[in-house]
Amino acid sequence: MTRLRADFLLLLTALVWGAAFVGQSTAMEHLEPFTFTGIRFCLATLAVLPFAITEGKSGHTLQRHQIKPMLAVGLVFFIASATQQVGLLATTVTNAGFLTALYVVFVPAVAFIALRQKLPFIIWPAAALSLTGTWFLGGGFEGLNWGDGFMVVSALFWALQVILIGAVAKRSNRPVTLATIQFAVAAILSLSVAVIVETPSVQGMLTAWRELLFTGLLSGGLGFTLQAIAQRHTPASDAAIIMSSEALFAALFGMALLGERLDTWGLVGCALIFSAVLIVQLVPFWRERKAQD
Repeated sequence: MTRLRADFLLLLTALVWGAAFVGQSTAMEHLEPFTFTGIRFCLATLAVLPFAITEGKSGHTLQRHQIKPMLAVGLVFFIASATQQVGLLATTVTNAGFLTALYVVFVPAVAFIALRQKLPFIIWPAAALSLTGTWFLGGGFEGLNWGDGFMVVSALFWALQVILIGAVAKRSNRPVTLATIQFAVAAILSLSVAVIVETPSVQGMLTAWRELLFTGLLSGGLGFTLQAIAQRHTPASDAAIIMSSEALFAALFGMALLGERLDTWGLVGCALIFSAVLIVQLVPFWRERKAQD
């Protein structure tokens, strides 16, 4: 797969995630967070499992030593998803969108400080553009509470997930299998916690079936699987900036489906996020062409 196609898949991932953010919030009116997360990723696991089995028959044998890193990705994925969902109980969608977007800065920071990776200078201004655009798009903070703290923790673990999933997918050459294991681990852990600390309700599940299907099959099964496939070909820092466009897509879906309107600062935010995405996509190609000349 070419870098350009991988970046397109990441944009498609961001589009699906942007459409699902409101559903994650409205589902909390009927389901508790761990119950919702568990069912959501049960659906994602079942949706992707047949493709993982087919991937296994394609000749890429899954080695025993590759399973532990995949389970580790699943654990990080569970913590990121669960803390985000719990945070939505107290914080606003506006705050949640911006604070989750902190992973755009966390990814290059972790890669640079902890992993000693050399990053192109352009990553830092692009990350700043994306984060500033998300701030303008959301209209700033609406008052901080404990839910916002959960969102910051979630953003840190999303950053770890973005870094790990790219590395593990490349080494195993089994991105769909990786996504399936990731979903299964999150589902099992979420439902285990739900049975202990929550009261799962069949009526709540039936009432929130639309949110469960969309976030489970599309945002979960499709979105995160595309991420695993695409990140084999796009560096983690670049991928984080491209996927941050979910905030832009969330705003566009709000305009198209809910009749919401963006003010001038919101439009500026959209332009900044779009600029950041273009920078990380076009600069590598410009450098390659310049090197060839």
